Amino acid sequence: MLIRAELGVLRQTRWYEYASRFLFGGLVTVLTGLIAKEFGAVFAGLFLAFPAIFPASATLIEKHESEKGERAGISGKRRGRRMAGIDAAGAALGCIGLVAFAVITWQMLLRISTTLTLFLATMAWCGISVLAWFIWRQLLPAN
Repeated sequence: MLIRAELGVLRQTRWYEYASRFLFGGLVTVLTGLIAKEFGAVFAGLFLAFPAIFPASATLIEKHESEKGERAGISGKRRGRRMAGIDAAGAALGCIGLVAFAVITWQMLLRISTTLTLFLATMAWCGISVLAWFIWRQLLPAN
């Protein structure tokens, strides 16, 4: 499987689809802040792991892929759901890296600078997420 960026997709996405992603992510952030104010930072931290952008992205992927399938004369709804499911698998693998990010930040923040902590945590998140993806690809049966 080749990993590639398809910049042409940016032209297919309408402004209100981007706006919905930002709005949903912003609402999750505001709600998390309100929860922190009411119940404390540790409890609010549980909500920081909520995928603020993923739900909007999954629905947009499903919509775009369904439309693409219909134009190609195949069942668009099934194609859209399959592609959104594939995206969800990637999100799940990224969550494995997110655990590493959270643990490193939690353990290192009081020991070293915030900038260095976040840099190391980000590198761990990226590395573990990519490693999880490679392992996942090896476990999949060949098509």
